[in-house]
Amino acid sequence: MILINLLPHREAARKRRRDLFNITLGASALAGALVAGAIFLWYQAAISEQQGINLALQTEIKKLEGQIKDIVGLEAEIAALRARQQAVENLQSDRNLPVHLLTELVNQLPDGVYISRMVQVDQLVTINGVAQSNERVSELLRNLSSNTPWFNKPELVEIVAGTVNLSARDQRRVSNFTIRVHLVRASEAEKAAKAAAEPAGVAASAPVSSASGAVKS
Repeated sequence: MILINLLPHREAARKRRRDLFNITLGASALAGALVAGAIFLWYQAAISEQQGINLALQTEIKKLEGQIKDIVGLEAEIAALRARQQAVENLQSDRNLPVHLLTELVNQLPDGVYISRMVQVDQLVTINGVAQSNERVSELLRNLSSNTPWFNKPELVEIVAGTVNLSARDQRRVSNFTIRVHLVRASEAEKAAKAAAEPAGVAASAPVSSASGAVKS
């Protein structure tokens, strides 16, 4: 017996395939939406966490900035106190500077050189005087440069030839000079004197040790 299907089976099969495709498409869209929602929520949680961290960091930074300002203020106060302390120490050590100035000038003044005027402004001393010759002025400059720790950077400002009347008939040629020199503070002069004394002590101890070695041998 032959069976003949007169129903529209092709349309039914096409409809089944269409329904299956629509179901698959809807499931894919739903799955995609779920995955996208999960990723969005994860990013939102990460962003919220990072914002919380940034807020905490900003709070700590503000605290540190306040502490830094306090530290800077303390450093400024410490620097001001040190400057005051140094000023007081300089005043205390500079009380005897006029005595050292006059004493050293007397010790370093060569024969034939006379001082007529002297002016001190801070640590700069200007000396006006009369010398028998230019060589005497050069000797004074050398003495002020190397023979004393109380003066440094002597500078010859000018030297002018002149005459001095010793009597009515006796005139002599002289050199009128002006010298500038820096007066060293007491603390710096003491350091320079100690530094100059140390090599001398070492040099003096070396021959003694060598002599004792010779006696032993």
